[in-house]
Amino acid sequence: MAMRRLLYAVIFTFNFVLSGTLLEAQESQQQLEEKRKKIEAEIAYTNKLIAEIKTNKQTSINQLQLVESKINSRNNLLANYKLQIHALTVSIETTELSIRNLNNDLKTLKKEYAKIAWYAYQYKTSYNKLIFLFSAESLNQAYQRMRYLDQLSVFLRNQAKGISDKEREKAAALAKLQQKKEELKGLLKLESNEVYLLEGERSEKEKVTASFSGREKELRKSLKAKEKEAGDLDKRIEDIIALETKPKSTAGKPATYALTPEEQLLSNSFFANKGKLPWPLERGVVSETYGVHTHPVLKKVQTKNNGVDLATAKDSEARSIFDGMVASVTTISNTNVAVIVKHGDYFTVYSNLDEVYVKKGDQVKTNQLLGRVHTNLKGETELHFEVRKGVVPQNPVYWISH
Repeated sequence: MAMRRLLYAVIFTFNFVLSGTLLEAQESQQQLEEKRKKIEAEIAYTNKLIAEIKTNKQTSINQLQLVESKINSRNNLLANYKLQIHALTVSIETTELSIRNLNNDLKTLKKEYAKIAWYAYQYKTSYNKLIFLFSAESLNQAYQRMRYLDQLSVFLRNQAKGISDKEREKAAALAKLQQKKEELKGLLKLESNEVYLLEGERSEKEKVTASFSGREKELRKSLKAKEKEAGDLDKRIEDIIALETKPKSTAGKPATYALTPEEQLLSNSFFANKGKLPWPLERGVVSETYGVHTHPVLKKVQTKNNGVDLATAKDSEARSIFDGMVASVTTISNTNVAVIVKHGDYFTVYSNLDEVYVKKGDQVKTNQLLGRVHTNLKGETELHFEVRKGVVPQNPVYWISH
């Protein structure tokens, strides 16, 4: 009896751990599904942006960057499918193990039930029960025998209920297993389709790249103009930040720079939200990331980006990623106005706007609209966005939420 109780305890513990594992796998599967939907939405939006650019007959670097961005998203989607397939495979294996254990439990319960039922069958009639009771050597023994028969009857009812419950549990597990196998079959089909689409997008990239053949002079000229504009923006940013952080002298004391208590609180809050800050656009796709890059077409040419370039739809509006004060509204070119917002020690830059809704000194709130992003003659709408601590550029990807 003690051994049987130990066996039940082990089975209960195993099933408890197993159910916990299944719950964790389910949560992970849900997270992967949410991530998959986001990537699919990003790919669809990128396709929309490429379609807008394609109205211009001549291909552009921005189009090539968007195609590259789409390929990266497609690779991420494939990786997501692989993780989902792995998680589902593990879940199927766990469910199959659970069914095997249910079968073992049922086998044990049925075996015990058959043994006790056969024993109880001997005392099925009232006559046999009376013989069993009156053959006792004492009144106390007769009482104990009567209690034994009652307990035997209760045990059989409980055992029958236990078998019925296990049968229902097994049927539910089998149904769940079949559902998961169908889901896995669907995921494998989707993965195969994504591989096919990825091959098509790689071919698209090759075609777009080939279309730049013989246009090196034009590309170098365009790159030079872009680098000049980036250089002008960088200098303006540094000058404005230098002015904002200029040491100030007080009576009888050397000049120093320090944040006010309110500015320090804002600065600390900005840093505390690192990785959770909203996007500077309602919707957008990263067309160029932070740092040094090899030019997508020109050989042995590198470009540098102090922030990120975000491709978006026509008439999109830039918005502040955090509370702050407009430190500057500066014109870089006829079609490029930049808004710089101060958040204590930190500054955010929103460049390539053709219409601005704020002015220097304005207090802005998180998600407040700052201006409309410029759309060029090629149909490209792109926001240049930077995060800086003092004059030092930061990688915006580490600051905004994904």
